Amino acid sequence: MGVHRVTFRTGVDASGRSGRDSKGDARTYPEALTEALAEHSEPALRPRKRQPMRVYVPLTLSGLAEAYKTGELGSGPLVAYAVTPALREWYLSDDIEELEYAALNRAALASLRLLAADPEAVRRRVVVAVDVPDGSALADPDRGLDPAALGEVRVDRDVRLGKAAAVHVDASEAEPDVTAAAEALAAADGGDDDAHFVVDGAGDHELLWFATQEIPNLIGLGD
Repeated sequence: MGVHRVTFRTGVDASGRSGRDSKGDARTYPEALTEALAEHSEPALRPRKRQPMRVYVPLTLSGLAEAYKTGELGSGPLVAYAVTPALREWYLSDDIEELEYAALNRAALASLRLLAADPEAVRRRVVVAVDVPDGSALADPDRGLDPAALGEVRVDRDVRLGKAAAVHVDASEAEPDVTAAAEALAAADGGDDDAHFVVDGAGDHELLWFATQEIPNLIGLGD
């Protein structure tokens, strides 16, 4: 099984066009200007292709096993986490890698809540990264900058597991801290500082990255 630490990379494709003096150009100035305007206007007239949105779906290993069985992460509306305007404002960053990492961590905390609600689940947080069509994942505008809802979106359609880009799962050595964090979560929500410290202990563990082809091996951990 290949194991990788979580990293994010973004690509930048920049191009430029240099002009030249019209002297020596065989075309007359009006002709050259007309052609140049047409050349630069045509792309703007073409409809822009809408890019998919990367969302992070919180699960448990048993939930991942069910998704593998049915082929679906869930039917809409599905709760997930993404780089929302509120998340950008909260973190005061334009670095997409940092923001994606923050959205992943928000989903990891949501996975911890799923573990707290399911004492039988293996004590490892699970997050599935998947791309969904632009416009299908929406944040609740009424919750604004509510810290409990940062990055939270609802996907209004069924999400196929086959569309997943990767799966992020805790390593085995994280289990003791994740177990303690799940048990302390209710007290932390009530304002207990010591419990907050315990919950933060789970966040000290980086989720590992797995290819979707490794899901059968991962769900075997929950047997």
